[in-house]
Amino acid sequence: MSARSTFVASTVAIVGAGPAGLMAAEVLSAAGLNVHVYDAMPSVGRKFLLAGLGGLNLTHAEPFEQFVTRFGERTAACTPWLQTFGPQAMRDWVQGLGLDTFVGTSQRVFPTDMKAAPLLRAWLHRLRHPTVGTPVTFHMRHRWNGQLQRSTSEPLASAPPAPQAAPFSLTFDAPHGPHTAHADVVLLALGGGSWARLGSDGAWQSWLTQQHIDVAPLRPSNCGFDVQIHQRQGWSEHFASRFAGEAFKSVQLTFTDALGNVFKRTGEFVATATGIEGSLVYAASALLRDEIERTGHATFHLNLRPEWTAERVLAEVSHPRGTKSLSSHLKSRLNLNNLQLGLLHEVLSKEAMHNPTTLAHTIQHLPISVHAARPLDEAISSAGGVRLEALTPELMARAQPGVFVAGEMLDWEAPTGGYLLTACLASGRVAALGVLAHLQARPQPSPL
Repeated sequence: MSARSTFVASTVAIVGAGPAGLMAAEVLSAAGLNVHVYDAMPSVGRKFLLAGLGGLNLTHAEPFEQFVTRFGERTAACTPWLQTFGPQAMRDWVQGLGLDTFVGTSQRVFPTDMKAAPLLRAWLHRLRHPTVGTPVTFHMRHRWNGQLQRSTSEPLASAPPAPQAAPFSLTFDAPHGPHTAHADVVLLALGGGSWARLGSDGAWQSWLTQQHIDVAPLRPSNCGFDVQIHQRQGWSEHFASRFAGEAFKSVQLTFTDALGNVFKRTGEFVATATGIEGSLVYAASALLRDEIERTGHATFHLNLRPEWTAERVLAEVSHPRGTKSLSSHLKSRLNLNNLQLGLLHEVLSKEAMHNPTTLAHTIQHLPISVHAARPLDEAISSAGGVRLEALTPELMARAQPGVFVAGEMLDWEAPTGGYLLTACLASGRVAALGVLAHLQARPQPSPL
């Protein structure tokens, strides 16, 4: 019996129409399965489209050996996913949709038009009108309510599967009332807990716990933080009103946590009304968040002039300024801008600002303490989710054979820069391949 004949009568219900769910749908429909994708939103890929508004960062062009290290404690678990579908596979896949990519100066990879919508349109067209396999059927405005049961009351084929592989029934809240779907296999790709208005509300946490699937609490990842300056929570009113929304550029952030983990990188971030956010902060956010959870706060240091030696900074600060004000002196000698000067005034007293040694040291070792991550719904992504230890390597729930999980609802995290999207697609592909292996392994009915 061929693999295609094994799958021809099999139905898979995919819950979640984000990147992981769509990638799983693509693999499964190409194999000839009847694929039904359900999503609570009116249209597909809402968070994907919003994330791509500023330029769709597909993946990263750094060497694979370095790429996989971006997944921190989950590097060992994520590496096999990325070996199945990694950065180069992502670029090849995009090209297969008829779009080209390019590598930016930061080694981030983008589609040539920088937009998410054309890619999503081409992808959906291929899913609905495949040259190989079966079309994917989409059911929008179908919100899964957590009801997931094994049922043999309504078999999907004339020759029902063996009892141990009985089909599932799922209940959705649909526009015209409750809708029950039946499937041989269920694949969940419901996203994490950030940006709830786009569908990723994390409501599934309690539902899966009731299914005896172990879930780690969701936490903000790639998030901003609220600062604490001299025991005061938040910036001064003057600093917040004048500088919120402005960006620190080409500064170096250094942080060492209580466990000895060291982060040191140059980049950009933004001052907010209550603290900080932006790409450089996001890159350090996992370490900062975990340190806050351990000790109640985290203190990192900024180097406002990372390209200068300490001796040069001290020499420029100490240079006679004549009738110039200190601000004018620092602007002309060190090229500091108003935002950087404002930050120095936040952390140093008036006396310290006029001490050349203290000021020079602070310019390159400026301490900023953060006491709280911003709320989960404001985060770019979330950490926590279905523990990988509760799943097989093929991403099937050990407690619920036939139920697979993919995407951001898994317990892993990564910084922005294309790592998140690549791994979400990779996990969707791994889960789909697991579905195929699971269906092939089940007992087949005897031919007449």
